Amino acid sequence: MLSRMVQPLPPGLSLINAPPATTLRSQPAWGNPAVPSHIGSSFGVPTQPAVGIKAALEVGAVLCACTHLLARQRRRRNPGFCLVPQAAATAEAKTSMEESDSRPVFPFAAIVGQKEMKLSLILNVIDPKIGGVMILGDRGTGKTTTIRALVDLLPEIRCVEDDPYNSSPEELDQMSDEVRRRKKRGEDLPVTLRKVPMIDLPLGATEDRVCGTIDIEKALTQGKKAFEAGLLARANRGILYVDEVNLLDDHLVDVLLDSAAGGWNTVEREGISVRHPAKFILVGSGNPEEGELRPQLLDRFGMHALIRTERDPDLRVEIVDGCQQFADNPNGYREKFKEINEELMKQIVEAQERLKEVKVPLEIKRRISAMCQQLEVDGLRGDIVTVRAAKAYASLDGRTEVTDDDVRKVCTLCLRHRLRKDVLDTMDSGEKVEEVYDSIFDE
Repeated sequence: MLSRMVQPLPPGLSLINAPPATTLRSQPAWGNPAVPSHIGSSFGVPTQPAVGIKAALEVGAVLCACTHLLARQRRRRNPGFCLVPQAAATAEAKTSMEESDSRPVFPFAAIVGQKEMKLSLILNVIDPKIGGVMILGDRGTGKTTTIRALVDLLPEIRCVEDDPYNSSPEELDQMSDEVRRRKKRGEDLPVTLRKVPMIDLPLGATEDRVCGTIDIEKALTQGKKAFEAGLLARANRGILYVDEVNLLDDHLVDVLLDSAAGGWNTVEREGISVRHPAKFILVGSGNPEEGELRPQLLDRFGMHALIRTERDPDLRVEIVDGCQQFADNPNGYREKFKEINEELMKQIVEAQERLKEVKVPLEIKRRISAMCQQLEVDGLRGDIVTVRAAKAYASLDGRTEVTDDDVRKVCTLCLRHRLRKDVLDTMDSGEKVEEVYDSIFDE
């Protein structure tokens, strides 16, 4: 039977320049199992693992050809047979995506309390260079709900339609290398409007899934090396949210923070070299009872918000009533806060446009540096982030010059997680920052 199956390969599959069998019989360099002997011997393929990506592609092409021929024979005997119901799967996935996109989100303006968290997120949206937010607090306090509500609040962004990195058609620093080359050649770039992406990073994600890796489907079906974009590419110009970031592997946290700080992700693996924009707002959340981040990693987050369970009975009742109303009639509940949400969105957009005009007096910069020095903050990230956050706050307030009060509003959020921990110190880190602020700015 197998001898009758040796026919010309289908289009797209080629074994030209295949390495000789002696080359493939070298000792294995990749961990996949050997090709089964009953298949390999029939097609002249050795039964030892291939060495290198080229050999892997050739072996994959042979196996794909074998599968294709088997399926074709099955279809001859049974016309209704289909090895992979691709059309049905695609339609089902599309329907699922449409349902997900139409799912109503809790309105941002309806969230009660949690001022630190809401202010930190808004300031990072105004100036993403602040460096993200680390949110620590009790479970069940609306961390994920608030972040999704903020994304729903933001206006759509202009993107190049056929680009997987959400590249901007106008801003050069927000374009992938391919889009830059196309723009340089004078091509007309198709433009579409997309919602600001929000990507959830699961705790079990691998480095390949986060950064991107070789496209196995194209490797097996076409014999080509191609790049499959990861979560960092999808999060470009959006928000990357990591729940329970304190439980995430440290090396993945390093990757996320490096990409968020540099704005680019570089992938070098399996003969592929790809560089693409990865400018996103990194938002991490966690419960301190389950473990804390290393100080070196915590320092990389721009701001740090502490959230606590509301103790006021009246506020708790208001929160419960709001959740119940939203569950009973989501669209009607959203309609109540539509005008407030639109006004807040307009305020954020105007603050983004005004940010470049905001100035920080030299005396305020000196006082910020003196405050960081007195608090014994390591490095200069504390100085830089506090200045940026103060500018964003002034812009949100409709002004073009930073005042002392702007620094007061943001200094605790920017510095509390950078202080050295003293087990004998009973004072809260936020209170210590406020105390130093008063001693320096009230002189």
